[in-house]
Amino acid sequence: MIEAALAACISRATGTDYAIEAARPVGGGCIHTALALEGARAGPRYFAKVNDAERAAMFEAEADGLEALARAGRVRVPGVIARGKDDERAWIVLEWLDLAPLATRAASRLGAALAAQHRQSRPRFGWARDNFIGSNPQRNGWSDDWPAFWRANRLHAQLRFAAANRLPSRMIDRGERLAADCGAFFRGYSADKSLLHGDLWGGNAAALADGSPALFDPAVYVGDREADVAMTELFGGFPPDFAAAYREAWPLDDGYRARRDLYNLYHVLNHANLFAGAYVEQAERAIERLLVEIA
Repeated sequence: MIEAALAACISRATGTDYAIEAARPVGGGCIHTALALEGARAGPRYFAKVNDAERAAMFEAEADGLEALARAGRVRVPGVIARGKDDERAWIVLEWLDLAPLATRAASRLGAALAAQHRQSRPRFGWARDNFIGSNPQRNGWSDDWPAFWRANRLHAQLRFAAANRLPSRMIDRGERLAADCGAFFRGYSADKSLLHGDLWGGNAAALADGSPALFDPAVYVGDREADVAMTELFGGFPPDFAAAYREAWPLDDGYRARRDLYNLYHVLNHANLFAGAYVEQAERAIERLLVEIA
């Protein structure tokens, strides 16, 4: 039973005798099994994600990202309680947060808090370890050259996945051309070295009961702050108050709009690699629009 393994892992991590009274499925994405753990004897409630043992690296990367965001101290994230695996399964146990949709007040606070997090400058672009974007690997490493990092570790990486997945060869060829020329989007622009959430769509942000914002499911790295802001515009889910508060705290560069579409191409390609279908067509259109920008 997974409950016994989770209880033992929590007990070791917390130094308590934790017992689970109930483990009920809850919403938590499409990759892992998500559980609400109800502690026996009025013990605390936790949030657990469980998957096959070979997915343990995903939970290691998630813990690393959450701990990095927690150390930055600007936006609330769930605390990492425990992590473990056995021969069949891997899991991560997180602090339980009572979450609500990101309404006006919390969205405004998130915009200001994210700008403050982005202002915490880091020495280099990248990250000390590779992690994941959805269920796909996300390549990192360290770099002093932001356009080169984006070209190699974001665009080229997704285009290699696309080739392995036998996505349309014309899309891949045009994408390679865009990657080769993407330095045009950075002329006269110097990216700040900001700690990014890395996967900042609306499903990874919420509000707490006191109206403060919370973030989760990160794919952290150090990069251009515009990459985080751009993704908030890709799939919706962020009230206008978020963008207004962010720009009031730290206005965006005039060239943001064109780079926004370049940064979001990474996520569209990732969705095409994960799900195919309409995302492939969306990626093809985005590549052609971006090539027109630099023609």
